[in-house]
Amino acid sequence: MTKTNYELRYAAHPDDARHYTSDRLRHDFLIGKIFSPNEVNMVYSMYDRMIVGGAMPVDEKLHLEAIDPLKQPIFLHSRELGIFNIGGVGKVHVADKSFDLSYKEALYLGAGDREVYFESEDAQNPAKFYFNSATAHRNYPDRKVTKSDAVVMEMGALETSNHRNINRMLVNQVLPTCQLQMGMTELAPGSVWNTMPPHTHSRRMEAYFYFEVPANQAVCHFMGPVSETRNIWLQNEQAVLSPQWSIHAAAGTSNYTFIWGMAGENFDYDDQDFSKITEIR
Repeated sequence: MTKTNYELRYAAHPDDARHYTSDRLRHDFLIGKIFSPNEVNMVYSMYDRMIVGGAMPVDEKLHLEAIDPLKQPIFLHSRELGIFNIGGVGKVHVADKSFDLSYKEALYLGAGDREVYFESEDAQNPAKFYFNSATAHRNYPDRKVTKSDAVVMEMGALETSNHRNINRMLVNQVLPTCQLQMGMTELAPGSVWNTMPPHTHSRRMEAYFYFEVPANQAVCHFMGPVSETRNIWLQNEQAVLSPQWSIHAAAGTSNYTFIWGMAGENFDYDDQDFSKITEIR
Protein backbone atom coordinates (compact mmCIF):
# COMPACT_ATOMS: atom_id res chain seq x y z
CA MET A 1 0.00 0.00 0.00
CA THR A 2 1.37 3.39 -0.99
CA LYS A 3 2.48 5.61 1.85
CA THR A 4 1.41 9.17 1.10
CA ASN A 5 2.56 12.13 3.18
CA TYR A 6 1.13 15.61 2.71
CA GLU A 7 0.87 18.97 4.42
CA LEU A 8 -1.02 22.19 3.86
CA ARG A 9 0.68 25.54 3.36
CA TYR A 10 -1.33 28.72 3.83
CA ALA A 11 -0.74 32.01 2.04
CA ALA A 12 1.12 34.86 3.75
CA HIS A 13 0.60 38.59 3.39
CA PRO A 14 3.86 40.38 2.43
CA ASP A 15 3.47 42.77 5.36
CA ASP A 16 3.43 39.78 7.71
CA ALA A 17 6.22 37.83 5.97
CA ARG A 18 8.65 40.73 6.41
CA HIS A 19 8.68 39.97 10.16
CA TYR A 20 9.34 36.22 9.81
CA THR A 21 12.43 34.64 11.33
CA SER A 22 14.54 32.23 9.28
CA ASP A 23 12.74 29.31 10.94
CA ARG A 24 9.33 30.74 10.05
CA LEU A 25 10.37 31.44 6.45
CA ARG A 26 11.56 27.87 6.09
CA HIS A 27 8.41 26.50 7.71
CA ASP A 28 6.12 28.39 5.33
CA PHE A 29 8.03 28.33 2.05
CA LEU A 30 10.68 25.57 2.04
CA ILE A 31 9.70 22.04 0.98
CA GLY A 32 12.51 20.06 2.54
CA LYS A 33 11.59 16.46 1.75
CA ILE A 34 10.53 15.74 -1.80
CA PHE A 35 11.75 12.15 -2.11
CA SER A 36 11.76 9.19 0.25
CA PRO A 37 11.94 5.51 -0.82
CA ASN A 38 8.57 3.94 -1.70
CA GLU A 39 6.65 7.05 -0.65
CA VAL A 40 4.76 9.94 -2.21
CA ASN A 41 5.31 13.33 -0.56
CA MET A 42 3.40 16.49 -1.40
CA VAL A 43 2.53 19.98 -0.24
CA TYR A 44 -0.88 21.48 -0.98
CA SER A 45 -0.30 25.23 -1.22
CA MET A 46 -2.97 27.90 -1.01
CA TYR A 47 -1.00 29.86 -3.62
CA ASP A 48 -3.20 29.15 -6.66
CA ARG A 49 -3.96 25.70 -5.15
CA MET A 50 -0.62 24.41 -6.48
CA ILE A 51 0.50 20.96 -5.31
CA VAL A 52 4.26 20.31 -5.24
CA GLY A 53 5.51 16.80 -4.62
CA GLY A 54 7.61 13.80 -5.45
CA ALA A 55 7.30 10.04 -5.83
CA MET A 56 10.22 7.64 -5.47
CA PRO A 57 9.21 4.06 -6.29
CA VAL A 58 11.99 1.60 -5.49
CA ASP A 59 10.68 -1.96 -5.43
CA GLU A 60 6.94 -1.31 -5.61
CA LYS A 61 4.44 0.62 -7.73
CA LEU A 62 3.26 3.85 -6.07
CA HIS A 63 -0.28 5.18 -6.38
CA LEU A 64 -0.92 8.92 -6.67
CA GLU A 65 -3.67 9.04 -4.09
CA ALA A 66 -6.30 11.76 -3.79
CA ILE A 67 -5.38 13.45 -0.52
CA ASP A 68 -8.16 14.62 1.78
CA PRO A 69 -8.00 18.38 0.93
CA LEU A 70 -8.98 17.56 -2.68
CA LYS A 71 -12.37 16.18 -1.53
CA GLN A 72 -12.38 14.00 -4.64
CA PRO A 73 -12.00 10.23 -5.09
CA ILE A 74 -9.32 10.54 -7.80
CA PHE A 75 -6.33 12.91 -7.86
CA LEU A 76 -6.82 13.96 -11.50
CA HIS A 77 -10.58 14.47 -11.19
CA SER A 78 -10.29 18.25 -11.57
CA ARG A 79 -6.51 18.68 -11.78
CA GLU A 80 -3.75 18.58 -14.37
CA LEU A 81 -0.31 17.18 -13.58
CA GLY A 82 3.23 17.92 -14.76
CA ILE A 83 5.96 15.36 -14.01
CA PHE A 84 9.75 15.43 -14.42
CA ASN A 85 11.93 12.38 -13.83
CA ILE A 86 15.29 13.26 -12.24
CA GLY A 87 16.32 9.69 -11.39
CA GLY A 88 16.69 6.34 -13.13
CA VAL A 89 14.36 5.19 -15.88
CA GLY A 90 10.76 4.86 -14.74
CA LYS A 91 7.20 4.45 -15.91
CA VAL A 92 4.09 6.49 -15.29
CA HIS A 93 0.88 4.52 -15.70
CA VAL A 94 -2.36 6.39 -16.27
CA ALA A 95 -5.55 4.43 -17.03
CA ASP A 96 -4.61 2.00 -19.83
CA LYS A 97 -1.51 3.95 -20.97
CA SER A 98 2.12 3.83 -19.81
CA PHE A 99 4.85 6.41 -20.42
CA ASP A 100 8.58 5.67 -20.09
CA LEU A 101 10.49 8.61 -18.63
CA SER A 102 14.28 8.84 -18.59
CA TYR A 103 16.42 11.46 -16.86
CA LYS A 104 15.13 15.02 -17.37
CA GLU A 105 12.16 13.91 -19.44
CA ALA A 106 8.72 15.32 -18.65
CA LEU A 107 5.09 14.28 -18.91
CA TYR A 108 1.86 16.24 -18.96
CA LEU A 109 -1.36 14.54 -17.80
CA GLY A 110 -4.70 16.21 -18.33
CA ALA A 111 -7.61 16.21 -15.93
CA GLY A 112 -10.00 13.25 -15.78
CA ASP A 113 -11.07 10.32 -13.65
CA ARG A 114 -7.96 8.21 -14.23
CA GLU A 115 -5.63 6.71 -11.67
CA VAL A 116 -1.89 7.39 -11.80
CA TYR A 117 0.88 4.99 -10.71
CA PHE A 118 4.65 5.43 -10.61
CA GLU A 119 7.16 2.63 -11.15
CA SER A 120 10.95 2.24 -11.47
CA GLU A 121 12.67 0.04 -14.02
CA ASP A 122 15.62 -0.76 -11.71
CA ALA A 123 15.35 -0.79 -7.92
CA GLN A 124 19.11 -0.15 -7.72
CA ASN A 125 18.67 3.09 -9.67
CA PRO A 126 15.12 4.22 -8.86
CA ALA A 127 13.20 6.88 -10.69
CA LYS A 128 12.49 10.16 -8.92
CA PHE A 129 9.31 11.77 -10.18
CA TYR A 130 9.00 15.44 -9.26
CA PHE A 131 5.53 16.83 -9.94
CA ASN A 132 3.41 19.96 -9.87
CA SER A 133 -0.37 19.99 -10.11
CA ALA A 134 -2.88 22.78 -10.66
CA THR A 135 -6.65 22.90 -10.83
CA ALA A 136 -8.07 22.34 -14.32
CA HIS A 137 -11.43 23.18 -15.87
CA ARG A 138 -11.12 20.76 -18.81
CA ASN A 139 -9.06 17.87 -20.14
CA TYR A 140 -6.14 18.34 -22.49
CA PRO A 141 -4.27 15.42 -24.11
CA ASP A 142 -1.50 13.61 -22.24
CA ARG A 143 1.94 14.11 -23.75
CA LYS A 144 5.53 13.18 -23.05
CA VAL A 145 7.99 16.04 -23.63
CA THR A 146 11.77 15.80 -23.93
CA LYS A 147 14.42 18.50 -24.13
CA SER A 148 14.38 18.12 -27.91
CA ASP A 149 10.75 19.29 -27.88
CA ALA A 150 11.47 22.29 -25.65
CA VAL A 151 11.58 25.95 -26.56
CA VAL A 152 15.15 26.72 -25.46
CA MET A 153 16.43 30.16 -24.48
CA GLU A 154 20.18 30.60 -23.95
CA MET A 155 20.70 33.52 -21.61
CA GLY A 156 23.37 35.25 -19.54
CA ALA A 157 27.13 34.96 -19.75
CA LEU A 158 30.01 33.45 -17.80
CA GLU A 159 31.26 36.99 -17.13
CA THR A 160 28.11 37.70 -15.10
CA SER A 161 28.02 34.19 -13.58
CA ASN A 162 24.63 33.39 -15.10
CA HIS A 163 25.13 31.52 -18.38
CA ARG A 164 22.13 29.21 -18.58
CA ASN A 165 19.70 27.39 -20.83
CA ILE A 166 16.00 27.81 -20.05
CA ASN A 167 14.10 24.78 -21.38
CA ARG A 168 10.40 25.62 -21.69
CA MET A 169 8.85 22.16 -21.77
CA LEU A 170 5.31 21.95 -20.39
CA VAL A 171 4.30 25.36 -21.68
CA ASN A 172 1.71 26.62 -24.13
CA GLN A 173 4.25 27.06 -26.91
CA VAL A 174 4.70 23.26 -26.79
CA LEU A 175 1.30 21.87 -25.70
CA PRO A 176 -2.03 23.13 -24.37
CA THR A 177 -2.63 23.26 -20.60
CA CYS A 178 -5.27 24.82 -18.40
CA GLN A 179 -2.93 26.88 -16.21
CA LEU A 180 0.13 24.80 -15.34
CA GLN A 181 3.44 25.84 -16.94
CA MET A 182 6.74 24.05 -16.24
CA GLY A 183 10.31 24.06 -17.45
CA MET A 184 13.90 23.38 -16.50
CA THR A 185 16.84 25.78 -16.29
CA GLU A 186 20.38 24.41 -16.49
CA LEU A 187 23.29 26.58 -15.36
CA ALA A 188 26.64 26.18 -17.09
CA PRO A 189 29.77 25.34 -15.05
CA GLY A 190 31.12 28.52 -13.49
CA SER A 191 27.68 30.16 -13.36
CA VAL A 192 25.62 30.36 -10.18
CA TRP A 193 22.97 33.10 -10.59
CA ASN A 194 19.49 32.52 -11.98
CA THR A 195 16.61 34.86 -12.79
CA MET A 196 18.51 38.13 -12.80
CA PRO A 197 17.42 40.89 -12.95
CA PRO A 198 14.73 39.98 -10.42
CA HIS A 199 11.06 40.10 -11.27
CA THR A 200 7.58 39.31 -10.01
CA HIS A 201 4.45 38.24 -11.87
CA SER A 202 1.28 39.13 -10.03
CA ARG A 203 -0.97 36.82 -12.05
CA ARG A 204 0.80 33.56 -11.19
CA MET A 205 2.72 31.95 -8.35
CA GLU A 206 5.81 29.79 -8.84
CA ALA A 207 7.67 26.88 -7.29
CA TYR A 208 11.37 26.16 -7.74
CA PHE A 209 12.90 22.69 -7.30
CA TYR A 210 16.69 22.61 -7.11
CA PHE A 211 18.71 19.53 -8.07
CA GLU A 212 22.13 18.56 -9.44
CA VAL A 213 23.52 20.51 -6.49
CA PRO A 214 26.90 18.83 -5.79
CA ALA A 215 27.59 17.20 -2.45
CA ASN A 216 28.58 19.68 0.26
CA GLN A 217 27.26 22.60 -1.80
CA ALA A 218 24.07 24.64 -1.38
CA VAL A 219 21.80 27.19 -3.05
CA CYS A 220 20.66 30.47 -1.51
CA HIS A 221 17.14 31.37 -2.70
CA PHE A 222 16.09 35.00 -2.51
CA MET A 223 12.47 36.02 -1.99
CA GLY A 224 10.29 38.90 -0.84
CA PRO A 225 9.56 42.35 -2.29
CA VAL A 226 12.55 43.73 -4.16
CA SER A 227 12.78 46.56 -1.63
CA GLU A 228 13.16 44.18 1.34
CA THR A 229 14.38 40.69 0.40
CA ARG A 230 14.88 37.59 2.51
CA ASN A 231 16.77 34.35 1.83
CA ILE A 232 16.36 30.61 2.34
CA TRP A 233 19.27 28.17 2.02
CA LEU A 234 18.43 24.92 0.22
CA GLN A 235 20.16 21.59 -0.20
CA ASN A 236 20.01 19.23 -3.17
CA GLU A 237 16.52 18.07 -4.20
CA GLN A 238 14.58 20.60 -2.17
CA ALA A 239 11.91 23.04 -3.34
CA VAL A 240 10.58 26.45 -2.39
CA LEU A 241 7.26 28.21 -2.90
CA SER A 242 7.23 31.70 -4.37
CA PRO A 243 4.15 33.91 -3.82
CA GLN A 244 2.91 36.29 -6.48
CA TRP A 245 4.34 39.26 -4.59
CA SER A 246 7.83 37.80 -4.24
CA ILE A 247 10.91 37.81 -6.40
CA HIS A 248 12.43 34.37 -6.99
CA ALA A 249 16.13 34.23 -7.67
CA ALA A 250 19.06 32.24 -6.37
CA ALA A 251 22.82 31.88 -6.27
CA GLY A 252 24.61 28.63 -5.53
CA THR A 253 28.04 27.72 -4.27
CA SER A 254 28.24 25.72 -7.52
CA ASN A 255 26.24 25.51 -10.71
CA TYR A 256 22.98 23.53 -10.49
CA THR A 257 19.71 22.83 -12.29
CA PHE A 258 16.20 23.78 -11.25
CA ILE A 259 12.66 23.00 -12.37
CA TRP A 260 10.20 25.86 -12.30
CA GLY A 261 6.46 25.46 -12.20
CA MET A 262 3.79 28.16 -12.37
CA ALA A 263 0.05 28.28 -11.85
CA GLY A 264 -2.32 31.18 -12.22
CA GLU A 265 -4.37 33.05 -14.80
CA ASN A 266 -1.63 33.97 -17.26
CA PHE A 267 0.29 31.89 -19.85
CA ASP A 268 2.62 34.61 -21.14
CA TYR A 269 6.11 33.71 -19.95
CA ASP A 270 7.30 37.27 -20.56
CA ASP A 271 4.53 38.89 -18.49
CA GLN A 272 6.91 39.96 -15.74
CA ASP A 273 7.50 43.10 -13.71
CA PHE A 274 11.27 43.56 -13.71
CA SER A 275 13.39 45.46 -11.22
CA LYS A 276 16.93 46.69 -11.70
CA ILE A 277 19.70 44.76 -9.98
CA THR A 278 20.74 48.00 -8.32
CA GLU A 279 17.26 48.30 -6.77
CA ILE A 280 17.52 45.12 -4.72
CA ARG A 281 17.50 45.72 -0.99
